[in-house]
Amino acid sequence: MINTDTIHGVHQALKKKEVSARELVASIYERIERLEGDIGAYITLTPDMAFAQADAADRAISSGDIGPLTGIPIAIKDNICTRGVRTTCASHILSDFLPPYDATVVSLLTQAGAICIGKTNMDEFAMGSSTENSSYKITRNPVNTAYVPGGSSGGSAASVSAGMAVAALGSDTGGSIRQPASYCGIVGLKPTYGRVSRYGLVAFASSLDQIGPLCKNVTDTATMMDIISGHDTRDATCAKRPPESYTSGLGASINGVRVGIPKEYFIEGIEGEVSAAVNGAIQDIKKTGCVVKEVSLPHTPYTISTYYVLATAEASSNLARYDGVRYGYRVPLANSLLEMYTKSRMIGFGPEVKRRIMLGTYVLSSGYYDAYYKKAQQMRTLITQDFMDVFKQVDVVLTPTAPTTAFKIGEKSDNPLQMYLSDIFTISVNLAGLPAISIPCGMSKEGLPIGFQLIGRPFDETHLLNIAYQYEKKTTVCSPTIKN
Repeated sequence: MINTDTIHGVHQALKKKEVSARELVASIYERIERLEGDIGAYITLTPDMAFAQADAADRAISSGDIGPLTGIPIAIKDNICTRGVRTTCASHILSDFLPPYDATVVSLLTQAGAICIGKTNMDEFAMGSSTENSSYKITRNPVNTAYVPGGSSGGSAASVSAGMAVAALGSDTGGSIRQPASYCGIVGLKPTYGRVSRYGLVAFASSLDQIGPLCKNVTDTATMMDIISGHDTRDATCAKRPPESYTSGLGASINGVRVGIPKEYFIEGIEGEVSAAVNGAIQDIKKTGCVVKEVSLPHTPYTISTYYVLATAEASSNLARYDGVRYGYRVPLANSLLEMYTKSRMIGFGPEVKRRIMLGTYVLSSGYYDAYYKKAQQMRTLITQDFMDVFKQVDVVLTPTAPTTAFKIGEKSDNPLQMYLSDIFTISVNLAGLPAISIPCGMSKEGLPIGFQLIGRPFDETHLLNIAYQYEKKTTVCSPTIKN
């Protein structure tokens, strides 16, 4: 078995010609064949494309042309468009959708020589925190298959954690990269809103969605960001900022960096082992030379309600396009246009998506708009201002990524509110448009991973990644045991 752990490790092996890209891809698919039945990380595999890309990578390498992602097998979340490759959003309503174009991030990865292994499972339309809401399968945590991998990017996190991809792309609307990264024992970065193009990302909540990487370590995360970030004229929300090299920023001194610990994030309801592991990470951060101080984000208690008004409102609007007319599932027999609309959406959407559409339609309806949607927008401004005030005192904020370790499959399926609370520490970042990264910091007695979150100023990914890198370099966190 070829070691496929990290981008850097694979890059060195390819550069030294210890392995070919084709051999590497074959090794990945052999591993998928062994583990996929137990884990369920993928919706669609793309071996023909992958081997063709591997052969192109081998030709480039033989001519001396090898970049940091040349020949690296990467998984793509199934809400990111891939030309001619099924993109379902884990929904029956898009079961046969073949995009005629690549998302910008996919184009950038392809141009960099990366290899697309397949499209990963997710909660339908990215609405969920456990990857149990897929129309196709349940994804299981590779660390312990009785537990969820988190969501909605659970398939991407599981594929990296299990070695069924070297790295992956996910999307994060309220914690959907960071929470599964924490549950699966890997690193996940949600970039600043506008840092990475959303062109080709199927929309859930357009003011909150952001594409980002899931990797084995911080160096790999920086490498992925070097490739996928930057301005894109096809995305009107993409920031016009000069390119940055995140990898070159790793290793700078962080002595004296101020780290804020928000008192509102260390509350009743956090599992004892999570609290202990995060407190241990705080002590380790101090050892890197950082200065830790308590701060306050006073509007934190309102983040869940604010998020679930705004996100569902945007989802209701975005998902109105799936009507069975232009593309997507259409019920075969209907007696009228209205019946065709109604039945196509009723059959095509799963229960969680329908729940959020109905809630979003309600908060946008006449007579309730001001009471809910307008009020939530005002609260979003206050939540954002909390962070701006705190960043006058500190450079980054440190919190738990999630209040618990991964929970058992089915444990919260009948309790949507408890499921929503899984993202209580991550959603404020999306509301404020900030960058945040989840880093492993420990294991529970049951062997389940625990992660903590670092939140940075807008467009300060270079600094954020370096702090995470310095923590990772100076600490030893046991890696979760994954079956071979």
